[in-house]
Amino acid sequence: MRRVMQYLKQYKIAIILCVVLLAVQAVTELWLPDLNADIINNGVAMNDTNYVLRVGAQMLVVALVSALSSAACSFFAARVSSATGAKMRRDMFVKVESFSMSEVDKVGTAGLITRTTNDITQVQNAVQMFLRMMLFTPIMLIGSVFMTLKQDVALSSVILVVVPVIVIFMVWLLIKTLPLFNSMQSKIDRLNQVMREKLSGVRVIRAFVQEDYEEKRFDRANKDLTQTQMKAMGYIVTLMPVMTIVMNFSTLAVYWFGAKRIDAGLMQVGNLTAFMTYIMHILMSVMMSSMMFVMLPRAMASAKRVGEVLDMEPSIENAEDVQDIPQGFESLEFKNVTFHYPGAEEPVLSDINFKIKSGETMAIIGSTGSGKSTLINLIARLYDVSGGQVLYNGVDVRNVDQDALRDRLGFVPQKAFLFEGTIASNLRYGKDDATPEDMWHALEVAQGKAFVEEKEDGLNSEVSQGGANLSGGQKQRVAIAGIIAMRPRCIVLDEPTAMLDPKGRSEVMKTVKELNSKYGITIILITHYMEEAAQCERIIVMDKGKVLM
Repeated sequence: MRRVMQYLKQYKIAIILCVVLLAVQAVTELWLPDLNADIINNGVAMNDTNYVLRVGAQMLVVALVSALSSAACSFFAARVSSATGAKMRRDMFVKVESFSMSEVDKVGTAGLITRTTNDITQVQNAVQMFLRMMLFTPIMLIGSVFMTLKQDVALSSVILVVVPVIVIFMVWLLIKTLPLFNSMQSKIDRLNQVMREKLSGVRVIRAFVQEDYEEKRFDRANKDLTQTQMKAMGYIVTLMPVMTIVMNFSTLAVYWFGAKRIDAGLMQVGNLTAFMTYIMHILMSVMMSSMMFVMLPRAMASAKRVGEVLDMEPSIENAEDVQDIPQGFESLEFKNVTFHYPGAEEPVLSDINFKIKSGETMAIIGSTGSGKSTLINLIARLYDVSGGQVLYNGVDVRNVDQDALRDRLGFVPQKAFLFEGTIASNLRYGKDDATPEDMWHALEVAQGKAFVEEKEDGLNSEVSQGGANLSGGQKQRVAIAGIIAMRPRCIVLDEPTAMLDPKGRSEVMKTVKELNSKYGITIILITHYMEEAAQCERIIVMDKGKVLM
């Protein structure tokens, strides 16, 4: 909640306006029953039509002011809550962008998505409800208590019984539901994770005929969430019956004792009518508070989860004294590098030493799990070394600006990922000022010009999310072309041919050789295929996190 309060401080003026408008609304609504009692006691009882019309006109004006204040307050409350939600989502997105892979792995992709959408929505709704109700209800509650005392002190003793009962019930409800709502948000994460895996791996699921298994796995996560929700709602559904019983008994008590006081000549009919209205105001104020109590536990749980991400410090940050990287690419050196993942007992990489110079081609080959991909993640500083140094042009990568380092490296992952848009937008992803000539040249070098020319819209051809409307080879060529368009001096290729057929692998390797021989680009190639590694000038063989040769 501390984070939410920090955001709300930015909208002090709007919140102050809400408070003022709510005060006006509360005062006018408290004034109306008093005017009504005045009409009954002094107008209807005295058969004075002019008095009834005069005071009735006042009531209309007061009611209009109340309605306008309510509408204006709702407007400001909606603006503040929407702006708070938008800023929280943006800050969450920016924060996640600064995370290293360690933080992303820790929270999980599904957890980050849930926090950015569901959790922030819960907080946003609670803020709007708070500004609209929780500032209004105390004014109404205190004002109504004062006005009931003004109407009849003895009859006001009903309040001493009703309010404590409701408060005790609200506290009990909060204690019971808060842990359940905390658990519910975590189980929403799990449901999102299962659904995400289902959609991402739908081809694998169908290939292995595992639809029934995945349905059971989804059902388990779904039922687990449903059971928690049902348990929480089991407590929440007691709210309305309890409130209804309390309100009915309160009404009965007021009419019973009020009638006796009227019969004894100690109270007028108009005062009883006004008193009954103020009692309803009190009970409605408590009921509106109870609605917040229903929303508050879940909002508190969501705010805590959002705060955990916003307060999380990235494990990889720029050094205080950032060093400049020499222009171009001269060398990349691993010097006594050791690395292990957080919480792991054994290191993934041990005592890695090698150096690649400008213009060289080097292949890194090894069995699955030998640490090849981890090694190249250290180059781009997606993880930090546990020991030793990774030197770029003789400068430790931990001492240079992360963006400047990654801007000088071209990285093609094993599984090419394209963003929804066009071929041109994907080619410009790393260099937004690339000209059509630059893009066609990059496609030509990447052996992708032919298939793009065959498309009716050429560079403006649509690309669906993840490049689903392109073949594996086409996606890989577009990904490589996007890197070439950046004009880096060093390109790291992480098994770029793993998902291609022999012809596709041959074309990609032709591209690799051309990049090196024609343009002098340094190439680091991760591969499983010895025939591909043999085309490079140097070969490093890795096994169990160590360099064998």
